[in-house]
Amino acid sequence: MTTTTPPTPGVQLLEVSPEYAGQRIDNFLLARLKGVPKTLIYRILRKGEVRVNKGRIKPEYKLQAGDIVRVPPVRVPERDEPVPLAQGLLQRLEASIVFEDKALIVINKPAGIAVHGGSGLTFGVIEAFRQLRPDCKELELVHRLDRDTSGLLMIAKKRSMLRHLHTALRGDGVDKRYMALVRGNWASSIKQVRASLGKSNLRSGERMVEVDEEEGKESVTVFKVLRRFGDFATLIEAKPITGRTHQIRVHTLHAGHCIAGDTKYGDEGFSKEIRDLGGKRLFLHAYMLTVPLPDGGELKLQAPVDEMWAKTVERLSAPI
Repeated sequence: MTTTTPPTPGVQLLEVSPEYAGQRIDNFLLARLKGVPKTLIYRILRKGEVRVNKGRIKPEYKLQAGDIVRVPPVRVPERDEPVPLAQGLLQRLEASIVFEDKALIVINKPAGIAVHGGSGLTFGVIEAFRQLRPDCKELELVHRLDRDTSGLLMIAKKRSMLRHLHTALRGDGVDKRYMALVRGNWASSIKQVRASLGKSNLRSGERMVEVDEEEGKESVTVFKVLRRFGDFATLIEAKPITGRTHQIRVHTLHAGHCIAGDTKYGDEGFSKEIRDLGGKRLFLHAYMLTVPLPDGGELKLQAPVDEMWAKTVERLSAPI
C-alpha cells in the first residue's frame, strides 16, 4: 500500500510503493482523491501545486518507487466516510454478484445504475461496493458499462488483478458478448461493422459519438443473429473487438438497426412500441464474459437478462 498522512485540510505527503511504479501521476491522484473533481486535480497539476520529490511535474509523469508526492490542501473524504446510499440499493447490488474471490468481483449490473458517481450523480456501483466491502482498500472498476446497459461488470479488489485485466483488455484476452434487441430484420450478411468513431458535443453539452472515418478511432464489432421477430425486430449478439464509448449503440445504428429504448441513438417510434409491450429500458445487456486469470486459468460467466427484458421478448414472440 502507498503510505499517506491522514486526510486533512492541509498538505498530504504520499510515498509511492513499488507496486505503483510506472503509474501516471494524474491517474495516481484520481484514484486517491475520492470525491475531488477531476477538473480540480488537473488544475493543481497544471499550476504546479503537486510536487514530486519537491519538483514540478507534468500530468503524464510516471511515478517511481520511493517518490514523495506532495498534494496541496484539497477536500478529501476519508475512506470510511459513509456514502449515503439506500439500504435497498446496497442489498440489490449485493444480490447481483455472480462471482467473487480474493481479487475480483463480477456483478450482473442492473439497468439504470451508473458505474460511478459524477455528472450530477453522487454515487454509482463502485461507491456502493466501497461501502459494502470497507476492508477492500483497493477496489476499482476494471471497465465500464453505460448507465442504462445491464450485465457483467468487473470490479478488482486488488491492484495486481486490475493491472492483469487491463493488460488482457488491451490485448485480445477478454471475450465480452452483448445481447441487443434492434429495429427491423437484421441481415445475416452483416457479420461485422468496421466504422471509426469520434466524439462531438451538442449545444446542450451532451456528449455524442458518431461515425467519423477521417478523425475517429478505429472501431470494430462482430455481430450474430440470435432470434428474429419478423421484420419488426431482431435479437442479436454483439462482440466488440475494440472498446470505444457507445460503440455497439452507434455501430447498430450505422448498420440501420438501432437498439430498442436508446434515447440517444434510437428511434422513438420503435422504442415506444417496445415500451407498450412493457420494455421500459435500453435493450443492451452484457451477457457473457471470458477472462484469463493470473494463475493461467480462465473464468467464464453468463448473466441472465432481467424480468422486464424476458417478458418483453416473450410478448414479442407471442402469436398475434
